[in-house]
Amino acid sequence: MSSVVETVSDLVTPILGKYHFELVDVEFVKEGQNWYLRVFIDKEGGITIDECALVSDELGEKLDACDPDPIQQAYYLEVSSPGAERPLKKDKDFEKAAEKQANIFVTLYEKVAGNKQYEGHLVNLTADELTIEYRDKTRTKEVVIPRKKVAKARLAIEF
Repeated sequence: MSSVVETVSDLVTPILGKYHFELVDVEFVKEGQNWYLRVFIDKEGGITIDECALVSDELGEKLDACDPDPIQQAYYLEVSSPGAERPLKKDKDFEKAAEKQANIFVTLYEKVAGNKQYEGHLVNLTADELTIEYRDKTRTKEVVIPRKKVAKARLAIEF
C-alpha cells in the first residue's frame, strides 16, 4: 500500500504545484468490497469542488498512462478537501495550528497525565512536544505531550 501512496503522491505533486494547491494526504484503503484511492488537497482560503474535479481529471489521466499500472485492482478515485477538521500530519500543519492557537484533537499511543485523548488549544509547539490548554469540567488545564506519543491529530471545531 505504501508504494501506491508514494507513487500517487509523486504523480499528483506537479499537478498541485501548477495550481498552487497543497497535498494534505493520500490514502489507499479497502472498505467492504471496494478499494478507494483518496487524495486530500487544500489551499489558502479552502478548495472548491471544481478544483477537486480538475485535479481528479488530471491525476486520472496520469494514472491511466502509467505502464506498468501502479494499482492492479479496481478502485475509486476521490479527490477532496480535508474538511474543517483536517488532519495535522506534517510539521508545517502543526506550526500553522500553533500560530493560530487552533483547537485540536489528539489521540495518543499511550496515556499522558491519565488520558489518551485531548481536545483543546495548541498553545505551544517545539520539535519534541506540544502543549494543549484544555477544559477539565470547570477548570482550564495544560498538558505537555511528547510528539512521539501522538498517534493522530486533527483540527477540531470549537462550539
